[in-house]
Amino acid sequence: MDESKKRLVQRIIRRIPAKMLKTTLEKWGRLNGEQQRAMDSIQSKWALTESLLDICEENELAVKHLAELEMIYMINNPDQGMWYAFQLTDPGDEAQSVDLMQFREQFKSHLKELVREVSVKIKKHTDEAVWIRIAWGDAYSRPDHLKPTYVVHYLQTPYVFVTRLTSKQKPMLSQAMVLSTRYQYFKDANLSGRNLTAIRDLLMRKYQQVFPTKYLSPLTERKQTNPHIEREQAKPAANRLQMACEAFGGGTLPQLQSAVYKLETKFRDHTNTLMTEREEPFRCAVKFSSKNLLESLKNCASSGIASTPVTPLLSSIPLKGKNYFVITDNGPGPSSQMRQTQN
Repeated sequence: MDESKKRLVQRIIRRIPAKMLKTTLEKWGRLNGEQQRAMDSIQSKWALTESLLDICEENELAVKHLAELEMIYMINNPDQGMWYAFQLTDPGDEAQSVDLMQFREQFKSHLKELVREVSVKIKKHTDEAVWIRIAWGDAYSRPDHLKPTYVVHYLQTPYVFVTRLTSKQKPMLSQAMVLSTRYQYFKDANLSGRNLTAIRDLLMRKYQQVFPTKYLSPLTERKQTNPHIEREQAKPAANRLQMACEAFGGGTLPQLQSAVYKLETKFRDHTNTLMTEREEPFRCAVKFSSKNLLESLKNCASSGIASTPVTPLLSSIPLKGKNYFVITDNGPGPSSQMRQTQN
């Protein structure tokens, strides 16, 4: 057996949890009943790898078939690795009419014009997402199926989500995307996270948003009453909850793990003249981290731990669908502004 095929089988078996292997192989559909039952009865990863290698030889399965198996696992378990959001801008007249067949043919064609050795597989998921698996090669080497890039694009929308993309590969993916979708530019959306569903929901506004209102009863009804809260504290608590929900949303929030603020501002401290008189801006980065950052921030605001109304520095995460910001001075004076970065 080809060494690259053997290493790919080992990698796939190592990644797929044993409890999920049976259903993944069934969805793959490359094994007959006897082979499937034989795989189901094996417990150790080493033995599973050896058995699948034998089946690949028996069924004459190629690397492209194994790539399908990995792709099925990724589609059903997308919250792995770090995903980065991108946005297509300046659509052409035909951008809204590009269908799956057109996109598939043109994306493969354009990418193969840019990269001599590349393997591309495209599959449409049930939620209208188009999944793309790209194994990159170059003029001197064949496609590396051990380090593929995964791209998720929703047709007729400008949103693209990517994982495992190097800076060298980004320009080629960018060009292939704009040409096959009829847009002009492919820019960084300044949003990333380990939960693909979360960053998709945040960027595409697929979560319960709460809009400003002077009537607080809908939100206060959802909040469990606390017998220890005194009567005079009830109204401020309801106001805090309302403002927290307006800033971050209601119901189940997208699970972001972090938000980064990069500061490029004038240093201001009358007790430190050396730093204050510097012409160069003061640069640093502040990172907020949590298993569910938006929920944590919302709870801090609604409980009174953080002041309300919520600062735009934090409410801009759901409002703008980003979790990376650059903060610069807004001319003279103490105020500052957030500017959007483009890559």
